[in-house]
Amino acid sequence: MVSSVAAPKKTAPKQRLTLQHSEIAPDTTVIRSLDWDRDRFDIEFALQNGTTYNSFLIRGEQTALIDTSHAKFKDTYLKLLTGLIDPKTIDYLIISHTEPDHSGLVKDVIALNPDIVVVGAKVALQFLDDLVHQPYNKKMVKSGEKLDLGNGHILEFISAPNLHWPDTIFTYDHATQHLFTCDAFGMHYCDDSTYDEDLDLISADYRIYYDCLMGPNAKSVLGAIKRMNELPGVKTIATGHGPLIQHHLDELVGRYQTWSNEKAKAAKNVAIFYAAEYGDADQLSGYLSNGILKTEVLVESFDLSTAELTEIRHAVELANGILIVMPPQGNDTISIAISTIVAASNSKQAYGLCESGGDNDEPVATLRARFQEAGLTEAFPPIKLENGTGTAVYNLCEESGVDIGQWLTRDRTVQQMKALDGDLDKALGRLSGGLYIVTAQKGDSRSAMLASWVSQASFKPLGLTIAVAKDRAIESLMRVGDSFVLNVLEENNYQPLMKHFLKRFGPGSDRFEGIDIQTAQNGSPILTTALAYLECEVKTRMECSDHWLVYASVSIGRLSNSEARTAVHHRKVGNHY
Repeated sequence: MVSSVAAPKKTAPKQRLTLQHSEIAPDTTVIRSLDWDRDRFDIEFALQNGTTYNSFLIRGEQTALIDTSHAKFKDTYLKLLTGLIDPKTIDYLIISHTEPDHSGLVKDVIALNPDIVVVGAKVALQFLDDLVHQPYNKKMVKSGEKLDLGNGHILEFISAPNLHWPDTIFTYDHATQHLFTCDAFGMHYCDDSTYDEDLDLISADYRIYYDCLMGPNAKSVLGAIKRMNELPGVKTIATGHGPLIQHHLDELVGRYQTWSNEKAKAAKNVAIFYAAEYGDADQLSGYLSNGILKTEVLVESFDLSTAELTEIRHAVELANGILIVMPPQGNDTISIAISTIVAASNSKQAYGLCESGGDNDEPVATLRARFQEAGLTEAFPPIKLENGTGTAVYNLCEESGVDIGQWLTRDRTVQQMKALDGDLDKALGRLSGGLYIVTAQKGDSRSAMLASWVSQASFKPLGLTIAVAKDRAIESLMRVGDSFVLNVLEENNYQPLMKHFLKRFGPGSDRFEGIDIQTAQNGSPILTTALAYLECEVKTRMECSDHWLVYASVSIGRLSNSEARTAVHHRKVGNHY
């Protein structure tokens, strides 16, 4: 029987937050945080039916808690948890991944039980260090490793990177045959029903969720399903969002399989190879993957330490691009894997290489020469880590991922330019706009882009919108909470700046070399020759197919010449810049 606990009332309207808990298997309890009125998730897509955040207690001779909840449920979640069990008796806290809607209360659980052992993938624990900011007990697990809680509850961990974060793991309980999958197979759907009784009711939300979060990683979805099929049997998929899947398990997993096969056949794809436990390979491969996904190219990642040679060979033969985050020298297994990659590659593919930042990386120059001899195209110069890692290196990796994605989709881009009807294309092109340079800096990274899709959007507060293509380098510096400067170009003095910022910049290159700039109060560059500038802060973003529509508030502005006018951009066609 499901029992419910109501959360305290909020002062703002439409904030119904409730909790449920129920036994879903012997010694296994689900805690469901129901967010009835949430209408948007991560500013990525609109929600029609709210969402839920699910966490799970498994009791053997030892006890494990899988995931926590969103921080908005802090008081009621912790009250319910302590009512179900003394937190000091929880031995393990398993982190499926570190996205805040699943790990938002990790620090609070550690406060209740400082001796608890946090279990997760290597990259998850690295991310968690930045969230917790305090010492804690940790246990890193790899795919295939097991944790015995006693009484038959043997938990097996399955690596599922990019579903939909790079640190995702599944957890399989051999005693109950429940598979805990975090985001995968979930949906943003809020309902009192713990399970998927009514397939018609949830089908639309299930598909929308797949398209928004899982579809871009179709290769990784297929890899996860393959590993699931190797388990002794799955009776229930215990998801991180929405109802648990039990009544229509084969049907709903089958849909993922079908949809992912369709996407994998139609799309270009890149295979990333790295040694997960070596240097900063986990994080670097994640940023490369993020950049590739911006171009709607699929990604599949392989740990050279554990992947089978047949799996590696098959992935290379099917890949359009190959990225290697350099592994350590002196490991015979990895050396054979690298040789397999080179032997299976062909001259129609693109490749890229990145150091790992370990103490003994395989030399980039040697592998680069082998790929060049095989006739492959180098998508970007090798990424060297002479000064270690950090924000600038992570952005360089993301930009490099974008570069290989754009190279692979260059034919598709040309086709899209020819796709619209002639009259419609010409009519749409008559929508004119001003000419602007958007500049941004965050940490050691700064970037810029030429923009014309800019418009004032509000009076109170003063706000504007900018459309930013998903594969623009500056996109990663224009997320909610980030600051930037909008530089307004002058009618009779815009050509030099326009010509400069229309150039194709290589990954990590300085967009401002040779340009006279000053520093705004928000830290972003101001172009000295601009007609005016506005200091802005991103408040929200809306996804518009191939662009993000960024809404930002404006705090400071200056005009250099009250008599001059803004440069205007007139296009001839409406289906490309």
